Amino acid sequence: MKHFLTLALLLSLSAANADEGMWLYNQPPRALLRQNHKFDATDAWLEHLQKSSVRFNSGGSGSFVSEEGLLISNHHVGADALQKLSTKEKNYLREGFYARNQRQELKCFDLELNVLESIEDVTPRVNAALPAKADVDTAFAARRKIIAEIEKESLAKTGLRSDVVTLWQGGAYHLYCYKRYTDVRLVFAPEQQIAFFGGDPDNFEFPRYDLDICLFRAYENGKPVKVKHFLRFSPEGVKDGELVFVSGHPGKTSRLLTVAELENIRDQALPFRLGSLKQREVLLSNWSTRSEENARRAKKVLFGIQNSRKAFDGRLAGLLDPELFSSKVRAEDKFKQSLHNSSNSREMGAINAYATIEEATKVLSAQYKRYVMLEEAQAFNCESFQIARALLRAGEEFPKANGDRLREFFDSSKTSLELALFSGKPIYTDLEIVALADSLTFFVAEFGANNALVRKVLAGKSPRERAAELINTTKVRDVKLRKELYEKGAQAVSAAKDPMIELARLVDADARALRTVYDDQNEAKQQAHAAIARSRNALRGTNGYPDATGTLRLSFGVVKGYEENGKQVPALTSIGGIFARSAEMNNESPFNLPGSWEKAKPRLNLQTPFNFVSTCDIIGGNSGSPVVNREGEFVGIIFDGNLQSLPWDYAFSDKQGRATSVSSAAIFESIKNIYGAEALARELMKAPSGK
Repeated sequence: MKHFLTLALLLSLSAANADEGMWLYNQPPRALLRQNHKFDATDAWLEHLQKSSVRFNSGGSGSFVSEEGLLISNHHVGADALQKLSTKEKNYLREGFYARNQRQELKCFDLELNVLESIEDVTPRVNAALPAKADVDTAFAARRKIIAEIEKESLAKTGLRSDVVTLWQGGAYHLYCYKRYTDVRLVFAPEQQIAFFGGDPDNFEFPRYDLDICLFRAYENGKPVKVKHFLRFSPEGVKDGELVFVSGHPGKTSRLLTVAELENIRDQALPFRLGSLKQREVLLSNWSTRSEENARRAKKVLFGIQNSRKAFDGRLAGLLDPELFSSKVRAEDKFKQSLHNSSNSREMGAINAYATIEEATKVLSAQYKRYVMLEEAQAFNCESFQIARALLRAGEEFPKANGDRLREFFDSSKTSLELALFSGKPIYTDLEIVALADSLTFFVAEFGANNALVRKVLAGKSPRERAAELINTTKVRDVKLRKELYEKGAQAVSAAKDPMIELARLVDADARALRTVYDDQNEAKQQAHAAIARSRNALRGTNGYPDATGTLRLSFGVVKGYEENGKQVPALTSIGGIFARSAEMNNESPFNLPGSWEKAKPRLNLQTPFNFVSTCDIIGGNSGSPVVNREGEFVGIIFDGNLQSLPWDYAFSDKQGRATSVSSAAIFESIKNIYGAEALARELMKAPSGK
């Protein structure tokens, strides 16, 4: 993974490349767009794109594409909903689905959509609530209290989901208010084979030929919502060299982390995560081969593991690239030198902040594996445990004052918590036993069989025996019981004597202690990063973008191919190309085509653009993001990046890194001429009311 930026400007708040940046909607890159692309991002254009964009609580992005609440995302973003709706008799994930009218649309179990309505900078209020020269414990408690207060006030005033978001690693705090939709229904999904054509071998590669789409509809009061803001659908798609924009919810980037933090990610966090993922991948792959029903039940989870494994491999390769890492070292050294050259006391505080971050990182590193295993519950990797812990902690947290609770139990988060906790989604005991037995085995391997906590958890049994006992005897998968325990509180939860809840209780003291360590050290790092951010702003200005935080961002770039191994890779593929690719691979899995595609071939325009790449800056979480042109028309949908884009978590380069999208032209051609979804095609092309 060579050719990443040699960046003295990485720590600058201005983008190093013309197309770099995951920009805040309240701080858009107007000057860069005018200078480099002669485009004027007006307030009206930005508002329309912002309010047409959608966030999925299952992870990922989407956008409204009709005024009747129709929205589009990726098939792999919708896979969670498809999996939960499927049965042994009807496998929608594998076979696809189309509702020919609204009566046939299937209500998803626990899918929540968020549409960003407003952003408010609340930095002064948050900072004013922190006592002067407070220690980290006091500062953390004060910050948590004021954030809970702001969110609760906003929820009461607006009725909107209200989240205070930390930006610039603690340099700023913005209040994001979202319109929430919890009645979401499945409208259309193609077969998984065409949504993920080429499977793992082609994942993060290009050329690609994937129809990675899924369509839903948002409802309120039992009726489709009428939305003012939606994206007009372009049946033509994009052309090579065209300026395009991406509006989505990138999950997390680490571009502004210090060298000490990146070293820890490189040397500890990523290798540990990869080890866990690879063990789980082998387990579920083997389990899936035992029966078709096993494969169906594990499909979505296995896909996520395989995708994460390949992504983390790419990120680790980026941090192991001497050119990339040395550019980070040089950038940090140069910035520190600029601080030393200043006599301002603020700059001296920033210099000391680097040492604070390094020390806090060492403390976190020493507790990392225990934290992941216990607080993140990787040692108990099954849905039954997650439910049990939620019930246990809800009983303990809700009696506390709002600002004293764990963040996920704030009043502002209660609706989303209850939606997930009371979901009637299917949970399969055989898969639960397999997953829990594997994670308990991993727990023993990491902590040692003679560890006191391990021995208490296993209770004298093997991991397999203990997993089977816990899963077969717990009652937490009963939704009615969950509601009863949740409503009655801690006393009822304790009286239930449920074995899975008692397991959660057994490890909870240790887990909470680890969380306290992490909260304290992250608070110390946050204060230190805030000091660095203030100095950086003073020295270099504020025309830039912060690291991704799962909140709505705007990226831009051009449709453009690249060179790889001495060969030019064109920017676009065609529908005809997928038939050639399948034939080249002897029509064998994962390159076999669904029967619907083979049957429809004679009536297709084989020159229709299928997938394309662009220089837009994306990361995980952007999956499902709409790609729009200058007119704000929907011309594609992000579904992947190429291998060279994987280190974008740490540094952006458009030399070879590319974002990968499905063209709207291929979406329209397939919906109309392969799946015969004429009503859906008409809705996509329907003009707004009154026009």
